[in-house]
Amino acid sequence: MAPVAPYVTAALDRGGVPAPLLPGFEDAAENLFGGGDVLEDGYVLLPDGGMRVSVRTAMPGVTPAMIDWWFGWHGDTPAKYKLWHPQAHVHVGWRETPPSGTTGRALYVGQTSIVDEYISSTLIRGAIRFVPPASLGFSDRSLEDDRQATIVCARIGLGDAPIDIGYLAHHVRAVPGGSEMRSRFWMGGRHVAGRNLVGSLAVPIARLVQRLTENDARALLVHCAEEMPHLAGFLPALHGEFSHCGGADAGIAPQIL
Repeated sequence: MAPVAPYVTAALDRGGVPAPLLPGFEDAAENLFGGGDVLEDGYVLLPDGGMRVSVRTAMPGVTPAMIDWWFGWHGDTPAKYKLWHPQAHVHVGWRETPPSGTTGRALYVGQTSIVDEYISSTLIRGAIRFVPPASLGFSDRSLEDDRQATIVCARIGLGDAPIDIGYLAHHVRAVPGGSEMRSRFWMGGRHVAGRNLVGSLAVPIARLVQRLTENDARALLVHCAEEMPHLAGFLPALHGEFSHCGGADAGIAPQIL
């Protein structure tokens, strides 16, 4: 794993920034495309115990279509998941069997990935439920052409408890020589909710995980700033070798959770 980029180190040294510099979840569709004065790398801590994290990643040689292929391909086998972050990723599996014969966005959107991974020194079991970009307010028609752009969107929750704790969006757009990715996380605070729980039961459970700390924000920023450049380093070759295969066709049996 390469060290994090200097601009990420600078963001960590700077510390938390005022909330207007990293817009909230409702404004994501207007600012995630790199066209406004938005802080590209950093984090915000909010009064309600939530946080926002932003990371950008240069991805030379990577196309948006490769990103969609990766998110569909890696989710069935721990060995594939560990490629992404060998030091932090432990296990992965789909909660339900994806439709046969599908790849890319058609495979992962609507599915839930159960992941075991370290964020800093904490082992977390997460449930990442991939959702259509439109459900998070994205409607840019350029996303209909995966040669130009894609957005990976998900509701993030706990794998061992019926609690959702936030959202993520990875916007990838083609640039000369490859792509650039903008990753945003909106976590904790008002984004915490019980999953399929009656309201009176959800509130006390959700409050247990509602308040996130500066250490949590810094750890998430570093994790993303490590795994995404690492992915970019091997994805073009991996895609070239395996993109013609099915999701489980890598000599490793898939695992469904």
